[in-house]
Amino acid sequence: MTQQTQTLDAGAVDAWLRDNLPGWQGPIEEQRKFATGQSNPTFLLVTPGGRYVLRRKPPGKLLKSAHAVDREFRVQKALWGSQVPVPRVHVLCEDDSVIGSAFYVMDHVEGRNFKEPTMPGVDNATRAGVIDEMNRVLAALHMVDIDAVGLSDFGPPGNYFERQLARWTRQYRASETETLPAMDRLIEALAANMPEDDGQRTLVHGDYRIDNMIFASDGTECLAVLDWELSTIGHPYADLASVIMQWQMPAGSEGRGLAGIDRAALGLPSDEEFIARYCERRGLSEIENFGFYLSFCFFRMAGIIQGVLKRALDGNASNPERALKLGRYVPVFAEHGLKALER
Repeated sequence: MTQQTQTLDAGAVDAWLRDNLPGWQGPIEEQRKFATGQSNPTFLLVTPGGRYVLRRKPPGKLLKSAHAVDREFRVQKALWGSQVPVPRVHVLCEDDSVIGSAFYVMDHVEGRNFKEPTMPGVDNATRAGVIDEMNRVLAALHMVDIDAVGLSDFGPPGNYFERQLARWTRQYRASETETLPAMDRLIEALAANMPEDDGQRTLVHGDYRIDNMIFASDGTECLAVLDWELSTIGHPYADLASVIMQWQMPAGSEGRGLAGIDRAALGLPSDEEFIARYCERRGLSEIENFGFYLSFCFFRMAGIIQGVLKRALDGNASNPERALKLGRYVPVFAEHGLKALER
């Protein structure tokens, strides 16, 4: 099963696209799996007509509602041409018989991708510009008119955090491989500290961070926001807290955070400066109880990583070696979640 996540039946894909994608110019001359994309295996397709990206569900038994490539396709199609840059999507295949699971095809966006928020190798002005652009796009995302773009039914009504806590608790329990007391305490603490619904209902990305973005090769403009699997209609502070959560992680290729970094020396903003700029762009005076939103993001990421670990143990992870390494962080995220509630 693992092998099926690493390869692609290029002949089957080419044949299906000839019949379903107007203007398709095959054959597929080269295919390459991206190392990123833990949840949905992602492939570069090189053809005489251009370069495309294919994202597919992993084959095998999957958690209910996970790996929703159909939702990724829909939200990116709705956002095309908006203030939120996304790749142009072309076609969705929901017929599992073609390559073994559903997939969609979109344009390949040329640019640069920063794996870490420290952005090694660039100057301070570039770092500052990239982070401010990241902030701008996030605010723009939360100001999208969901009715106008046809996404008003993209998520159910009600308290987003209550809904998400219930969902990710179920997902975590379904992929649990050992008892983690910190995770159990965190689930209970989040339920006990749930804020009242303030009525904000926006499109949210669900995994908004710098390594899910493509920037111009010679500038700071964001060309595309990627990986929309967790997108829904929900509460905007979950996305904002997700950025701050990532920055609490250790610096380097594994943690990909800013813990212990002298941000001013690198031209990077503090958490408070980033939040203030976001509030300014959205016309907000302040954000109360931010510790809860941050804690929630640590909880959700722990649940996501637990699912990645379970798939690695079951043999259908996109990148098995990295999945097993990530699995070690589940209790770390849970502990951070508990500490964030004190913030």
